[in-house]
Amino acid sequence: MTFLKRIWHWLTSMRTALVLLFLLALLAVPGALLPQREVSQSQVDEYIAANPTMGRIYDRLSLFDVFSSPIFAALLTLLIISLIGCIIPRSVDHYRAYKAKPTRAPKFLHRMPLHSEADVDAPLEEVEARAREALGRWRVAVYTPEEDRAGAQSLSAERGYARELANLIFHVAIVAVIAVFALGRMVFYEGQVIVVTNSESEFAVPVKQSREFCNTSPANFDTFRAGPLFDGTGLTPFCFISHNFTADYLPNGQAESFASDVSYVEGEGITVGGDGDWEDYTLRVNHPLRIGGDRVYLQGHGFAPQITVTWPNGETRTQMIQYRPSDLTFFLSNGVMRFDPPAGMYPDLSDRRDNQLAIEGVFAPTAEWTGPNGDMLQSAFPAMNDPAVSLDVYVGDAGLDTGRPQNLFSLDQDLIANGQLQRVERIQLAAGEEQKITANGQELTVRLDGAAEYANYQISRDPTQVWALVATSLLLASLIGSLTIKRRRIWVRLTPNADGTTHVDMAGLARTDRAGWGNEFYDVVDEVTAQRGADKQADDALDDGEEWH
Repeated sequence: MTFLKRIWHWLTSMRTALVLLFLLALLAVPGALLPQREVSQSQVDEYIAANPTMGRIYDRLSLFDVFSSPIFAALLTLLIISLIGCIIPRSVDHYRAYKAKPTRAPKFLHRMPLHSEADVDAPLEEVEARAREALGRWRVAVYTPEEDRAGAQSLSAERGYARELANLIFHVAIVAVIAVFALGRMVFYEGQVIVVTNSESEFAVPVKQSREFCNTSPANFDTFRAGPLFDGTGLTPFCFISHNFTADYLPNGQAESFASDVSYVEGEGITVGGDGDWEDYTLRVNHPLRIGGDRVYLQGHGFAPQITVTWPNGETRTQMIQYRPSDLTFFLSNGVMRFDPPAGMYPDLSDRRDNQLAIEGVFAPTAEWTGPNGDMLQSAFPAMNDPAVSLDVYVGDAGLDTGRPQNLFSLDQDLIANGQLQRVERIQLAAGEEQKITANGQELTVRLDGAAEYANYQISRDPTQVWALVATSLLLASLIGSLTIKRRRIWVRLTPNADGTTHVDMAGLARTDRAGWGNEFYDVVDEVTAQRGADKQADDALDDGEEWH
């Protein structure tokens, strides 16, 4: 039991709490500097690929999963236990101190930091009543001469109990903030979806695919993550249609504003035959659409070029696929398109598989051709002023009918390495241009029709948001209270003189910070000794032109 007591005392000490806070802050540093899996798995993979040695070491140390690592969870749990262990006994002590009478006056008041003595021309009872009135907002206890340490009538007053209360509430609020955020991570959900939408550019092509998104299933999202207590059935039912995406840029290419006009309907209006009224809303950065407890954010954007391939028999295949920006300033983007040839040209399934088309390349919204031969595509501006593509065309088995998921933005390099895909030509196209290529003896035509813009929307819900706001507000308010409220004491000792006057001996003591306390003490002294009234009488006499002594 002795060992357990020592462990408990160590865990609940202020020093231990500060050490745990320091370790949590230290552990949060790599969480801020390194990419985190829960935010972006692709960025973690890219970091490990670029730093194979240190990346693997960081991964083994869980530095890519800092905030969900066992070490972080253990430190956070120990901190909560430490805070609770500090709060409970201090709460009991504060309650006892609040219920107890203010302590008796010391025998020698002149040794206190603040001290004042005066003879007041009034009997003791009158001065005592005056002292009670001056200390009206204080907790006052009266001690008889038998109880007083100096054998005189005395008053003990204390104020500032709320400081310790605010300090306790501050620690409770810290625990509440941690608990609320931990609960929020257990029940939240967050998903992202890319919707190709219309653009105002003259090179934009009409979007024929659906521009509607419904928040009815996690499968509707491009990426989705949720807390372990979320089972996927508690999504807020709503749908929205993306009408367009607009952006304003500064001359240097920096984005000035993003906006997307949407129409949405919620609740039963999304069902088949529902008669819900669609409402319009303009999404802007940091101005989300709030539907129930969900928030819809406009998070980003990019471009989706449209390419049409024409086969020798005249049949065409058209695709519009979003490309991933590799340059977030001027939006040079890369992506992949995969085409299955017309079934009529290749009745045999194996022949058809060997004549699939894969097109990998880059897209520039405002083309700038560089390099020694002028064939290296760069982007000069993020707006779609002069779109162009540089494409590598592959023919062979593109893996369309394997049933395996494939990267949306890059080809499977294994297919190229083992010869299933073979590059036949590299072409450069501006909007509206086409070029003939030869693949497996067949002459094909590849045309860049133009492009559309896509918007990246984030839908998130955290049912603990209100409680997090309450907890953080309480934390800040209690912190302000603990810093501004001062715990202080005043003692008044009254001794009757032989001539009927009363000797007043007063002292003050600040149990915390003394700053700003002196003026308050001497204001009380003035009220008890009637100096304030005398000063006012003197001022009135001088104003009347009378000589005052």
